[in-house]
Amino acid sequence: MGRGSDRDALLRLLSPVVAEQGLDLEDVVVTPAGRRRLLRVVVDRDGGVELDLVATVSTAVSGALDGSDVMGGAPYVLEVTSPGVDRPLTEPRHWRRAATRLVAVTRTDGSSMQGRVSAADDGGVTLDVEGTLTRLPWAEVSGGRVQVEFNRPTSLEA
Repeated sequence: MGRGSDRDALLRLLSPVVAEQGLDLEDVVVTPAGRRRLLRVVVDRDGGVELDLVATVSTAVSGALDGSDVMGGAPYVLEVTSPGVDRPLTEPRHWRRAATRLVAVTRTDGSSMQGRVSAADDGGVTLDVEGTLTRLPWAEVSGGRVQVEFNRPTSLEA
C-alpha cells in the first residue's frame, strides 16, 4: 500500500468514527518515530475541542484501528489532537471557526491582505479590514492563516 492510499484508507475508516462524536476529521498524518510510527489524528469542531472529548475520540479511534488492518502489523503510537493556530485555512469551516481572529489572506491574483474574520459561509469570507467590511468569494481566495496576536482585543464587535 502506498503512502497516499494509507492516508486515504485511514480517512475512510476514521471519518465516520470522529463524526459520531460530533467532530470533523481534519487530517491524519503517519510519521516514523524510531521503531514505531506516530499516527496523528487531527479533529475539530465549532467552539473548539475539550480534553474530555479528545479522550473519548481517542478511545473510539483506537477501537476502530484495533478492528482494522489499516495500520498493518508494525507498532504505532496514536495521538488525537486539535489543529494548531498555524494550520492553513483551507475550508469554509476553518474560516468560520476563525471568527474575530486576525488573518492573512492570499488571493488568487497573487495579492495579499490582512483583516479580522467577520463572517464566513459557503459563498465566501467577510473581513474587517481596518473598519471596512470586505467580502471575498472563495473563488478569489487561495489561502489564509490566522495571525498570532499577543495583544488581541478582548471584546470585538461581531
